[in-house]
Amino acid sequence: MYATGSRQTGKSMQKWLITLVVVALSVSVLLPLTQLFSQAFYDKTGKFVGLNNFVTYFSTPALSQSLTNTLYISAMTTLIAVTLAFLFAYALTRSGIRGKGVFRSIALLPLFAPTMMHGIALTYLFGNQGLVTTGIFGLLPFQWDIDLYGPVGIILAEIVYVFPQAYLILAVSLAFADYQLYEAADTLGAGNWRKFITVTIPGVKYGIVSACFVCFTLSFTDFGAPKVVGGQFSVLATDVYKQVIGQQNMTMGATVGLLLIIPALAAFVVDRIVERKQHAAVTAKSKPYRMKENRFRDMLFSLVCLCVSGFILLLMGAVVLASFIKVWPYNLTLGLDHYDFSNVAGEGMAPLWNSIVVALLTAVVGTVVTFITAYTIEKSNVWKGLRQAGYFLSILPLALPGLVIGLAYIFFFNNPANPLHGLYGSIWILILANVIHFFAVGFITATSALKKLDPEFEQAGESMGISQAKVFWRVTIPVCMPAIIEMAVYFFINSMVTISAVVFLYAADFKLASVSIVNMDDAGDVAPAAAMSVLIVVLNIIARACAEWFAARIKKRTAWSSNQEKGQVA
Repeated sequence: MYATGSRQTGKSMQKWLITLVVVALSVSVLLPLTQLFSQAFYDKTGKFVGLNNFVTYFSTPALSQSLTNTLYISAMTTLIAVTLAFLFAYALTRSGIRGKGVFRSIALLPLFAPTMMHGIALTYLFGNQGLVTTGIFGLLPFQWDIDLYGPVGIILAEIVYVFPQAYLILAVSLAFADYQLYEAADTLGAGNWRKFITVTIPGVKYGIVSACFVCFTLSFTDFGAPKVVGGQFSVLATDVYKQVIGQQNMTMGATVGLLLIIPALAAFVVDRIVERKQHAAVTAKSKPYRMKENRFRDMLFSLVCLCVSGFILLLMGAVVLASFIKVWPYNLTLGLDHYDFSNVAGEGMAPLWNSIVVALLTAVVGTVVTFITAYTIEKSNVWKGLRQAGYFLSILPLALPGLVIGLAYIFFFNNPANPLHGLYGSIWILILANVIHFFAVGFITATSALKKLDPEFEQAGESMGISQAKVFWRVTIPVCMPAIIEMAVYFFINSMVTISAVVFLYAADFKLASVSIVNMDDAGDVAPAAAMSVLIVVLNIIARACAEWFAARIKKRTAWSSNQEKGQVA
């Protein structure tokens, strides 16, 4: 009787949670998008004009050219970044080079930096007074001007930005392989190039497609890099910013925002389709990949890794150096002057502390909400249709550029008739925007962890009359703790570096560090902008190190507890 009552109570709670999840996601994702979509069909006075805004956009050469420019930037970035990431991932998974751990760590460094930092680094290297452009201020017998401000600069900055994402995807794909296929190819007399084309590439084709779509979407929707090194070369992301901030033309901003979301949404749909078509490349009968000794191959891939890692370190080093140099390039003495933000557009250290507060609250709120959402959708056994709707709304933010989320929130929350209008202009709308912006990745991480959890835990608890809430607290959370830590640090780091989702939403008296970097760069305070970028990177690396330490402690404690239990049984 008790078990039956507990089961009924559990199902009732599941229904309430599912309803709450779908309503919350609808209010924070679906309704703002609907409001944004509708605004594109009205003029400044609120009069319905149909497709006139789109006609105006495409009939204005300066505006329509931005779409072509954005497609060009995204295509070139994707081609170069995925190629480099594939070579880098192949070197670290399929060759015998030394220093793999060091190369892997360097490859992930751009994840800790705001995208504006990559543009600032390129400015100090290849700008008008850059180290390379001036031949290290005349010390070298040659100079090299790459015409940074424009497509070249944007593409270089975007490559650095998307490279770690592509590397992570391709490294996972290349890590799994059935060596029996290579043995069969050897038996048939296939050469190394033939095996690469007929065995390796087909085995990682879905990873390559996924990496291409991720790189294309990220570079298509990025705002930071074009803002710093774009010059007069307009792209859609900077067009949205100019229309909303510069001209206060909200309806045209909504129009450009819709154009920005279409390719991102298409890439998202195709990526989902490709993911469904994937099948297990490794089975119980598979043999692990064995690397054959090949000194020439290892030397070649060592050179590739050194070049890629060297370029990333050069960019990071340039920003760090510039943050300490008093007046680039006229007074090269070192000092901490640029870390005093009180006399520049950065407005002191307040934006950095604001960012830390927002990032911490985003990490806590985002992790709790995302994990409970994933648990509700994954572990509930009622209302299948509503759960599927919740799943769709949970992964939908993956296709939404940050600028689109920010713009949609302006239209939705900056409406006095909206009961949630009080959020607008407060710290909570920044937290909400960050949580939604990064919600999908955290949700997928939590769902993957929950899928690995044996259903017998819940079944045993149900048969013994133990409430689902107690099983969740005593079993699910401890087992999924590594994934929860990963989600928290993901929310924290991305909240520290993001600019696109919050650039429209911050209050005048509550600026964030990433916003202050944009303001300082606009005002010509490039060195203080570099200093603020360095502080963000240092804080993110500390956060990552703390997460790794905490995860290791939990793993060690779990292993110790397991050994203790085995000893008691023995």
